[in-house]
Amino acid sequence: MPLKFATLGALMAAALLAGCSTTSSDSAKEPVAAESGSSRCEASAAQFAIGKKASPELLDQARAKAGAQNARFLKPNDMITLEYRSDRLNLNTDNNLVVTRVNCG
Repeated sequence: MPLKFATLGALMAAALLAGCSTTSSDSAKEPVAAESGSSRCEASAAQFAIGKKASPELLDQARAKAGAQNARFLKPNDMITLEYRSDRLNLNTDNNLVVTRVNCG
């Protein structure tokens, strides 16, 4: 009977560990993603947006001048994730959608 439990336990442990492993194709894709996000955001280049009304055109202009890959508007009560991305431009707005702060992350 103890041999059955030991065999079952070993089989379950192997199944759990197999679920945590990665394949070589997954690890080969990761460096490519890191290389594509290599441009860094320069918030000082997008300071011109402060005081202007939020619009898709303003977002695109600020993103291009800052050299960022991505850009977003952040309203006062927006829920955001806390990860830092050096290639993302944030344009913080007030309740009237006027840009009050520019930063990267």
